[in-house]
Amino acid sequence: MKKLFFILFTIITVTGFAQTRYTVTASTVNYEIKNLGIKTRGTFGSLQHADINFDPQHIESSSIQAVVDVNQFNSGNSLRDEHVKGADFFDADNYPVITIKSVSLRSRSGNKFTGLFNLTIKNTTRKIEIPFTCTTTGNTSVFQAAFKIKRMDYGVGGSTLTLSNDVSITVNIQ
Repeated sequence: MKKLFFILFTIITVTGFAQTRYTVTASTVNYEIKNLGIKTRGTFGSLQHADINFDPQHIESSSIQAVVDVNQFNSGNSLRDEHVKGADFFDADNYPVITIKSVSLRSRSGNKFTGLFNLTIKNTTRKIEIPFTCTTTGNTSVFQAAFKIKRMDYGVGGSTLTLSNDVSITVNIQ
């Protein structure tokens, strides 16, 4: 019985320590949406916080969590930015952050992975699948993801003929 306990303890300890905790030194969160049929691009700036524990060899015990500050929203038009941060869209006064937290991660091939994440915007949480890559060169790892969401699924803006419901998001973390 002691041998079994020792083996289990060793396996759990080794698996737990196999994760690499990444320190984020640079990040961008960009968006693209059609407004009046014209692609409009902008950014949420950098991540406010990220907690990345990732090891491709132990993907099942890896985790990713990040927070974006809605007040960093920047479309390049200050009037639009203030409107989008307001109650009609993000309501940044009441919901100042967007959070994303992995539920499960799986390897696809090479440096390609897919994660099931809980994405929370304006206190609405939905599970979304996000493909991403992790490329390591020396001591630097870069995580990149591109995915789409439906803004109205999260109560961001109302139904309109001019603004698309589809929003493309790209994330780059180093």
